[in-house]
Formats: sequence, C-alpha cells, structure tokens
Amino acid sequence: MAFVLGSGSPRRMELLGQLGIVPDAVRPPEIDEDPAKGELPRAYCTRIAREKVAAVAAEADDVVLCADTTVALGRRILGKPADADEAAAFLRLMSGRRHRVITAVAVRKGARIWEKDVVSTVRMKALSEAEIAGYLATGDWQGKAGGYGIQGPAGALIPWISGSFTGIVGLPLAETVGLLQAAGMTVWASGQQDEVQA
Repeated sequence: MAFVLGSGSPRRMELLGQLGIVPDAVRPPEIDEDPAKGELPRAYCTRIAREKVAAVAAEADDVVLCADTTVALGRRILGKPADADEAAAFLRLMSGRRHRVITAVAVRKGARIWEKDVVSTVRMKALSEAEIAGYLATGDWQGKAGGYGIQGPAGALIPWISGSFTGIVGLPLAETVGLLQAAGMTVWASGQQDEVQA
C-alpha cells in the first residue's frame, strides 16, 4: 500500500509532516475548479475535494488524500486571487468582519471514498489601507484562498478564530487522521504508517 498526496500545497505537506507522514508520491490532479452557477461554498468545497481524489491515478490498494480549502463571505466564494488588486479587494471585504474557512478532505482507496468537511470561523480586524498594502508587499497572499494564509504574516491580522486552526491552514489534522485510519492506514506506529492494520 502506497500513500499518495493529491496536492501540490506545501502547507498540506508540512501538516502531514507534523504527524510523521511522508507521501510515497505527490500527484496534484488537474481539474476544473470553477464554481457552478449559484453553487454554495460548502457544497462547492466538498465537490472539488471529491473530484480531485477521483482524478488521481493510483493502484487499487493505494490510499489517496486530497483536500480543498474555500474562504466564504456569506454565500460568496473567495478563491485564489488572480493578482494583488483582487487580493486587496478580498481583504477589504473581510476587514472587520467574520468569514468562514471550509476545508473538505477526501480519502480514496480503490473505489471507496471517505469524506469530511470542517468549517471554521475567522474574524479579521479592521484593516487600514497601509496594513493592506504592507501585507500585499509580503507576497504571502499568492496562491491562497481568500488572499491570505493564517500561518504567515496575515496571522497578525486575525485576532480570533473558532474551529480548526489546521483546517484554516489547509488540512484539519484530527479529521484527516480519522479518514486515513478508516482507509486502513496506521498513523501513529513509529514510521510504520504505510502498513495496513492487521
């Protein structure tokens, strides 16, 4: 049994590393991640994670892990900003308000898929234009849903969260471990995490 990570996210790799899990292969799938017309954020996020895990090439006894993180302001999905101007627009929308961060995780072994989504609430402080410009200058917004990453400089902009910190980063570890164990992976066995439980 091999463990395949279907994500190119360095943050997900780091989070798995906290558990001592090193993928045997990393295969980010190529799928269309555009939301459907009128699609709500949570439904969108779970659909994308499911489509990602289904698109990863793997052997029948391999365990494949994919995830998707979506930032939602009400019914609006804030994806990865195309440029600094869009990132600034997202930050202005979230300034002084609460938003949700949804991370959906999907694990596949053969034809079977195990899924879980985790919704956390984040409050961003009221931002000045100088703070927005300063954060954008770090470049940390690039490639991140909603235009920020809580584990980087943007952590200084977020005084309060409710939910899963690792879920906000991109992979809720408690739920992910449960899914991997359901698929037959041993997670805590001193480097033996890729063995099937007897």
